[in-house]
Amino acid sequence: MVRSSRGEASPGMWRREAGTVVHRSVALPEQPGGPFAITAGFRVSRVPTEWAPHSHPLHELVWVRGGTLTSRVADRVFTVSEGHGLWMPAGVVHGGRATAGARFHDAFFAPDRTPIAFGEPKAIAMTPLLESLLTHLSRTDLDAAARTRAEAVVFDVLRPADRQFALPVPDDARIDALVETLLDDPADCRSLAEWALRLGLSDRTVTRAFRQATGLSFAQWRQMLRVHRALTLLSEGVDVTTVSETLGYAQPSSFIAAFRRVMGTTPGAFFDAADGSGDVRNPVSGVENS
Repeated sequence: MVRSSRGEASPGMWRREAGTVVHRSVALPEQPGGPFAITAGFRVSRVPTEWAPHSHPLHELVWVRGGTLTSRVADRVFTVSEGHGLWMPAGVVHGGRATAGARFHDAFFAPDRTPIAFGEPKAIAMTPLLESLLTHLSRTDLDAAARTRAEAVVFDVLRPADRQFALPVPDDARIDALVETLLDDPADCRSLAEWALRLGLSDRTVTRAFRQATGLSFAQWRQMLRVHRALTLLSEGVDVTTVSETLGYAQPSSFIAAFRRVMGTTPGAFFDAADGSGDVRNPVSGVENS
């Protein structure tokens, strides 16, 4: 759990926006009668919306249109942007946050009637076919035969996305202050040497702590964190120049280069692919230059 500079517990990654509506519990939909597995629906929130950490007895698939969703699951933060969804297995404790105006979709799956098994949270490729099927299943006037046919196709086409973009969050008391500060403000530009001095540690110790906890160097982890935040800002319509300034980059070209290193493509190409329900290759981590 990250605690923001305003003293507010947050399951996400950064400061809670003014006007955020916080839901302390999640109301599950009524399950359809008979041997059916899937209940789907959607809602639109006009303000930023947050869900406190919770779990439920059903598998859940969530996705958004016109915004992003972030979800904190133990030591990982997932960012779900256009064209992707997040599968949350039954019983897994998670919190989440959706940006203002996002069209929030969810589908719940009865575990005993779901013939697929993802044992951990997974990014899901929200293809046009899958999204159409789940939208179809949100109808309340489907007869039994139509629902059975649609559910069978859902199970055939539901698959993990090629891009599994999750930020590992270090759990090491030696670097907690560093991690919480950057989660709260990814634009903090202090160097590894400056942080080591503040923490009373050597550069090597800080680097080793990040490597052991995340598999990334400090610079790589901060770069990935900034790209997570950038996905939310860009999906809200913030222009690249403003995003680069907000995240502490000296110029837009530096931000675009960092985004490409992590995501394998530029911000414009990434969102163009998402709009077309395409997918991009697996992200790679690189060392930031700024």
